[in-house]
Amino acid sequence: MIVSLDIEQKKIGIVRINPSFLDVGQVWFAQNNHLIQKQAKNPFSWWSKNYRSVQQYERIDMSVFSRTLADWGYQKVVTVRSPGEYARRGGIIDIFPINAPTAFRIEFNGNTLETILSLKNITTDPEQPLKKTITQPPVRKQDQKQEYKEILDSLKKGSLVVHIDHGIGIFRGVQAMDSQQYLVIEYASKDLLRVPVSTIGRITPYIGFANPTITRLGGNLWEKTKQKVKEDLLKVAQELLQIYATREIATKNSYTQSNTLLNAVESSFAFVETPDQAQAMNDVYNDLRGTTPMDRVIVADVGFGKTEVALRASALAVESGYQVAIIAPTTILAHQHYKLFTSRFAQAGYPVVVEKLTRIEGRAEQRQTLEHIQNNKVDIVIGTHRLLQKDILFANLGLLVIDEEQRFGVKQKEVLKSYKADVDILSLSATPIPRTLSSALSGIRDLSVIATPPKERKSIKTTIQPVQESVIQDALKQELERNGQIYYLHNRILSLHKTVQYLQELVPKARIASIHSKMPEQRIIDTIDAFAGHDLDILVSTTIMENGLDMANANTLIVDNATKLGLAQLHQIRGRIGRGEKQAYAYLLYPQQKLTEKARERLDALEAYQELGAGYEIAMRDLEIRGAGNLLGKAQSGNVARVGFNLYCQLLNEAVEQMKKEKSG
Repeated sequence: MIVSLDIEQKKIGIVRINPSFLDVGQVWFAQNNHLIQKQAKNPFSWWSKNYRSVQQYERIDMSVFSRTLADWGYQKVVTVRSPGEYARRGGIIDIFPINAPTAFRIEFNGNTLETILSLKNITTDPEQPLKKTITQPPVRKQDQKQEYKEILDSLKKGSLVVHIDHGIGIFRGVQAMDSQQYLVIEYASKDLLRVPVSTIGRITPYIGFANPTITRLGGNLWEKTKQKVKEDLLKVAQELLQIYATREIATKNSYTQSNTLLNAVESSFAFVETPDQAQAMNDVYNDLRGTTPMDRVIVADVGFGKTEVALRASALAVESGYQVAIIAPTTILAHQHYKLFTSRFAQAGYPVVVEKLTRIEGRAEQRQTLEHIQNNKVDIVIGTHRLLQKDILFANLGLLVIDEEQRFGVKQKEVLKSYKADVDILSLSATPIPRTLSSALSGIRDLSVIATPPKERKSIKTTIQPVQESVIQDALKQELERNGQIYYLHNRILSLHKTVQYLQELVPKARIASIHSKMPEQRIIDTIDAFAGHDLDILVSTTIMENGLDMANANTLIVDNATKLGLAQLHQIRGRIGRGEKQAYAYLLYPQQKLTEKARERLDALEAYQELGAGYEIAMRDLEIRGAGNLLGKAQSGNVARVGFNLYCQLLNEAVEQMKKEKSG
């Protein structure tokens, strides 16, 4: 440490504020109040060059200086008493450098540093004189204790963690030293970082797709990585804010306050709304009845009721005299929506005209639907990307519903963006989003998250084991005996027919059919309708069943080789069962040979998280990263992997706030 000062006058010409100090005798360092044990041959070179000197009469932006202290890990307090703390009052900053034996007072006159005083013999608080020797860590507040508990609960020895200042390392446990508790993190070259629990908030579990490179302590590679991610996020935030700012200045007519049709549709709902679902509906109603065009995303795990929100929003739009367009990524999903909407409006007893526009409709039928859309003879049109083509001319489009928006391509999304600014847009997503991403995105998009399952739902009992004929046969018979139906997933088209024959031998009386993506779409639809009407007992399918199949009577799922599927995909497929009140069973089978480590981890995650809403737990492994990519662009998945999901969300928050300040200032 280098400090030039006049002890008698307590005035100092220059103070070197270093985020580290050296103790050569022990070959230990400290940065941001963290103890570091170095194994390098020349351990002092980097630390000795990284510091910030401030001197009398220097011109310096006080806010920038405060931000530097915060970035270095200094804690902002009311009264400085311990190393690693600083306080700001008006034009005065008190700081206790981590590398200094005493605190200092820095007085500013505008942006000029006018005076530097030693606080060694100065009382900063009449009742609490500054301590000369610090033997205890700073007193933690109750919320810090809770934060500490929530983070060791989430860490396991050997797991990857991210320190905001030092990067990605391996958590090696908790160690007591000098009356303090330290979290021990191992970095490259076996360097150890000991982080006091008082600064535990700067550590988060690493969440990312791939095994990342462990960071090397020292150097500036980690800072460059963070800066690159932040620059990318600034571009994303700027683009999103520009899109939504355009919509914010647009105006539209408020929807009707009459609820005649809406009440009838609500009454035809066979279930009790969950609190989250009710809140999402209220959010949408308020948006539609406002004068600013809606752009809201409904996020819900598989089977949690987001389609019901879209149905009721459509009812309110139709009652207000507007047309509704519902776009789905697959013909199967569009067909399922068409059946649901026509059925529910028929139950409500209102003559709402619902039509479908996909590739399986003939040319004459498509021409008629196009004419009805243009002449306002159809209230709701449900289709695939066919609805994005240039020959679609709406007479009075008020609401656009986009189901699984992330599954549309870049060009298709550009068409969606081109819809006139006064159209209300409701997007549905089955990708679970944790609170961290939700709060980060809430600054630029309106989100409603449905996290609680329907009241009558039961968690799906999941079994993971090697393929055995007896297991398959017993599972089939058990479901058939209670008059239920079965999904059997076999993801190879060439051997699909043999699989049907094999199952027929196991349960000769069962009615079995199969579907795959190469079949004519009308045949797929007919087979699904037969299964929905309980004219079939077992549906053998490739992963085409992942989206759009909502059958309350299908409550057994057998996947004959679960190792070939991703974690998110398996979770989505498992969500096809357990839609009613019956107990559902999922059998995730794998070949007899030894599983790879990654395949075992995927299957273990699904077995461990069987409870309802488990998508939010599984998201901690996989889906939340996909969520960032889905909502912000594919490139963002790579950025998440570079710095870990939690730090990514923090940087996103900062980017959004920065863009807002720039726009408002």
